[in-house]
Amino acid sequence: MNEFEDLGFCKLDMGRNERTGHPEVVFGMGKTVDQVDTIFSRLVEVHGRALVTRATPEMAERVNATYPEAEYDEVSRLIYLGKPTRNLLGKVAVLTAGTSDIPVAEEAARTAEWMGCEVDRIYDVGVAGIERLLSQKERIREASVVIAVAGMEGALVSVVGGLVRRPVIAVPTSVGYGANLQGITTLLAMMTSCAAGVTVVNIDNGFGAGFQAAMILQLVSEGI
Repeated sequence: MNEFEDLGFCKLDMGRNERTGHPEVVFGMGKTVDQVDTIFSRLVEVHGRALVTRATPEMAERVNATYPEAEYDEVSRLIYLGKPTRNLLGKVAVLTAGTSDIPVAEEAARTAEWMGCEVDRIYDVGVAGIERLLSQKERIREASVVIAVAGMEGALVSVVGGLVRRPVIAVPTSVGYGANLQGITTLLAMMTSCAAGVTVVNIDNGFGAGFQAAMILQLVSEGI
């Protein structure tokens, strides 16, 4: 198979599944409905599964016309079809500081599930009511990778990072009032966390966190 396929408006990376273990994922924002439909169909034809992030209901409606079994989640804005080629060892815990962070968390959780991870959702455990978080301490520690999603000042991540002996992937969200600067304040706070073992993805990038968590568990599953 050629490494890529020229569709005119894009060069689809057909070799990515063999190189990384997962097909190319489609970023829906900025693409037309026709473009998403064409890319999605070709990925399913070749790999038997596909995932679109930042998708619109119109994109989902078009995809469903050809693939009625494809699912669209309005919260995470994901369109997805197909099962993972294998179930990965371990478990991913996805935490949110607040309910407003759930859309980003669901993008992370559903991405990880599509890639073969078992996911445990632990939502609304922000530090403003820290007993909520501490009551879930043992459950969080059972995870192999922790994704912590928070807006505002992002303090959840530093607390979680000091509670577990596993990798913590921090996701800053754009949730917050003016000085939050649409997530920039949260991003900088997470990047300067005093807790070791914390890595940070981009603002509102639930997909990136879910993908990274799955890649960690893929490494574990391959025994390397």
